[in-house]
Amino acid sequence: MKNAIALLGQPNSGKSTVYNALTGSRQHVGNWPGKTVEKNDGFYTYNGTRYTVTDLPGSYGLSGNSDEEIITADFIKANQADLVCILVDASQLERSMYMVAEFAQLNKPALLLLNMMDVAKAQKKEIDHKLLEQRLGIPVLPFTAAESKGYDELKALLAKELVSPHKLASVPEIPAGGDVQAESEAKYRWIQSVLAGVTHSEQKHFELSKRDKRLLSPIRGKFACFGTILVGFLAAMIICFPLMGIGSMIPQFLNKPIADLLNGWNVHPWLVSIFSIILPNTLYFCIAMSGFVFGVNLVFGYLEEIGFLARAAYQFDSLLSGLGLQGKAICPILMGFGCTIGGTCGTRVMDNWGQRMLTMAVVWAVPCASIWTIIPVISSMFFTPWQTMLVILGILLYVVLLMTIVSKVFGRTLVPGSSRSGMIMELPPYHKPHWKHILKEAFLKAWDIFNRALRTVTLISLLFWAFSYSGTGNVADSLLYKVGTAIEPVTRIFGLGWRTFMGFLSSAFAKEAVLGVLNAVFVGEGTVLDATFRSAFNVATDNAVLGQAMSNVVSKAEALAFMCACTFNIPCVMALSTTYRESHSLKWTARIAAFYVCGALILACIVYHIAALFL
Repeated sequence: MKNAIALLGQPNSGKSTVYNALTGSRQHVGNWPGKTVEKNDGFYTYNGTRYTVTDLPGSYGLSGNSDEEIITADFIKANQADLVCILVDASQLERSMYMVAEFAQLNKPALLLLNMMDVAKAQKKEIDHKLLEQRLGIPVLPFTAAESKGYDELKALLAKELVSPHKLASVPEIPAGGDVQAESEAKYRWIQSVLAGVTHSEQKHFELSKRDKRLLSPIRGKFACFGTILVGFLAAMIICFPLMGIGSMIPQFLNKPIADLLNGWNVHPWLVSIFSIILPNTLYFCIAMSGFVFGVNLVFGYLEEIGFLARAAYQFDSLLSGLGLQGKAICPILMGFGCTIGGTCGTRVMDNWGQRMLTMAVVWAVPCASIWTIIPVISSMFFTPWQTMLVILGILLYVVLLMTIVSKVFGRTLVPGSSRSGMIMELPPYHKPHWKHILKEAFLKAWDIFNRALRTVTLISLLFWAFSYSGTGNVADSLLYKVGTAIEPVTRIFGLGWRTFMGFLSSAFAKEAVLGVLNAVFVGEGTVLDATFRSAFNVATDNAVLGQAMSNVVSKAEALAFMCACTFNIPCVMALSTTYRESHSLKWTARIAAFYVCGALILACIVYHIAALFL
């Protein structure tokens, strides 16, 4: 039986909303074979029959050369879909119909979903969908994807069309000769003829509202957008704090009881450390990660639905175009200053996979809030307050340089020059958010991240445990110490002794662990394992004692190199896991991680050898 459905539409047409509503958690996400473009497949059951759904890459047409357009066109031409459900924005119907004009030339079964009808009604637009249906020759269904009440009707229509499909009766008359401009003009003439008399609106002239005059102002608008994003970040943090608080209780309540129980059974100490330290803390990390994801998606979902993100994208598009990014990237980049995980998840607002991946790579260059809790402390151990201010200023200036380097290194492949263009968009109208839909989407994404991250974080935690575990509690008995001292002649090239190099390695696991690990290796209080996994709530450090111990062994040049290496190392294991889960590409996640590790060490090397000449 024919039951393969494909969802086709431009970016922000509501495809993902419809796809998630139809398939729920019954979906698989990956990349198209041989392409760095996201592939979404899922299924749902209706009246006892299972239907498969493919969410085709969002693109503005089917005749271009971008990977998204080529994949989509090839998928449809190869008859991999028995029915194509085309989504258009009812509030901006003429612009959205360009995809229909291009699809019409493929002569495939389809139905048209007039999405965002609630927005069209708020604009006081009336759409004669019956007249449009008559002219196109395929079913046309008025729809609001963010509301759940219309999905039964949609499923019934999809089932009916798979049995007795319809094809477009009207096709644009494309002139011979291959003139691109002539072809585009022919498609627009077809759109105008199809829509003539279909849409009626009381609003004849568009005028900017007072709010838009402020948000779109060249100078005031940037400050207004920046302030709104900052407030959004704070709101996301407030939302995720309760979940993080619940997660932090798990190690506190389970560490000692599990350790006492297993020790009473004479279980080997290394198994005790796994079950009493590693697994409870891994669960805490994953809950904290999903809490961030929930908060960020809730806030971003709200800002996107009310129409704010489009205004922010307009404001910062020219600034970010130099990095090969769209203006939408400003939100995840700014979120990265608070949490790299939040910034990584925020890349879901980008139009395509390449833009998302490049934005994630750039977000990694932004030092998160945890960095700013350790850099001033370490700097104050070696430098005066004024010198510490210069250190922080230097880090911020390098952030801008690093973002540029990242865009040059990865941008050519992820976002080729041929696919870059100025942003052309119509500002969506403001409208009330659908809170039920926003909450559901945020919860599903958080739950998905939790399930997927649990495996990745557990694996990485166990690897770090294997290196840092010491049966005696003495750092010198750990594999990490033995490896660190063995390769110290090499790490010295980068300005790092074995102790600071161990701190550098721990910064890749969690920035919060750095001070605890330094305390373990310099002062001898606690173990590296405890310092890493219990740093958030159990291990306290006496900064004065640590500073004295470090200053006896570490030079100012090494301290400066160490701070640079930690700041621009990979953000943390949770950010690494989130990037992999968001990108669905182990290859690209590994490439970016390798770039940042190598880049941090090269920076440390340069800083150390220059600083050694003057300090």
